Amino acid sequence: MEFIKTEIEGLTLVKPRVFEDDRGHFFESYNQESMKEGDINCNFIQDNQSYSCYGTIRGMHLQTGEYAQSKLVRVIKGAVLDVVADVRPQSTTFGKWFSVKLTDSNYQQLFIPKGMAHGFAVLSQDAIFQYKVDNYYHQLSESGFKFDDPELNIDWLLPINERITSSKDQKLPSFSDFRNSL
Repeated sequence: MEFIKTEIEGLTLVKPRVFEDDRGHFFESYNQESMKEGDINCNFIQDNQSYSCYGTIRGMHLQTGEYAQSKLVRVIKGAVLDVVADVRPQSTTFGKWFSVKLTDSNYQQLFIPKGMAHGFAVLSQDAIFQYKVDNYYHQLSESGFKFDDPELNIDWLLPINERITSSKDQKLPSFSDFRNSL
């Protein structure tokens, strides 16, 4: 596996070694020892999967406090723009965001450490998105902010009239209100 550090500390792009031949391909999507070599030291305890149609934007979400989660995310089918914002108050990159296209053909994964907000936009007809987490879901620890907050000005690569969001995500606070609640 190849581990590519981003400008945000701890946020790492993971490229598995893919073996291809006439029959198809094979790769290790997760190997705990290899992850340790890339400074990813998590005890993942749960796998989650979502299915979404084109234009869906999920985010920006995180869990806080003792239920904060690190995640390892990848696309099983389709293509998404994966977006992470650093919301760790003491971080030198607080408020900075990073995006990368994850697809079923580039096999890349993104490791997201605790203290970062996460979201994604579906760029293909549909997408199956998988993520490993190192802590269980806890409803009272849910947090987040609006995906389209003008302060962060994230480019979601989707026309505004084609974006689909949940009513729950539409009710999230602005980034400013979120920041003031930390």
